[in-house]
Amino acid sequence: MAPTVHEPPQLEKRHLPSNGNGGWRNLVPADGDLRLVRDYSSPPASTGIWVGIGAICMTFAAFTSALVVRQGAALDWRHFTLPSVLYLNTVILIASSVTLEMARKRVAVYMGAARPEGRPHPAFWLYVTLLLGVLFVAGQYIAWTQLRSQGLYLATNPSSSFFYVLTAAHALHVLGGLGGLTRVTHKLGNLSLRRTTLDATARYWHFMDVLWIYLLLLLWLKL
Repeated sequence: MAPTVHEPPQLEKRHLPSNGNGGWRNLVPADGDLRLVRDYSSPPASTGIWVGIGAICMTFAAFTSALVVRQGAALDWRHFTLPSVLYLNTVILIASSVTLEMARKRVAVYMGAARPEGRPHPAFWLYVTLLLGVLFVAGQYIAWTQLRSQGLYLATNPSSSFFYVLTAAHALHVLGGLGGLTRVTHKLGNLSLRRTTLDATARYWHFMDVLWIYLLLLLWLKL
């Protein structure tokens, strides 16, 4: 008797929903617009920026505690008038946050457009923000120059030491923010900018504003 050969069972083919790119979801949209995907990317930048902000807060809290303790225990503490350029710097830094928010709104519209070539490029306000940030750092240098012209150096007095340390530490963090804004501008130019990257950079920059206002009040009250 000839053996009976059974045909293998036919499996039903189920096709995953396709978007025109081989069935892979959340990779490349059907129209090939990668910008639409980047809006749904994971937010490691946001998590990292919150960790960084927390570390910065702890650092300046330690500086504040050291300043208060040192002033209370020092008999040689010298009060002096803060350089007037610091108040102009405050206005400049606040204005940079305003221009950054203007840029962020325009970037959202630009990156969400089906044909961004037909819309005005939002990089202008990012460049304005960068310029204002550079002006702020330059203003801090002018403030240090004004103090040196009064004979106040880093090691002249505990009060002047804290002034230099606090303002220089903040200026270094602002330079870090300028680096982040430069990276955002570069990514915007080649349409590889992610919304989470822009939001994290803006959040850090606004935090620099709040931190500076706090430091200015602290220096005005204690120095």
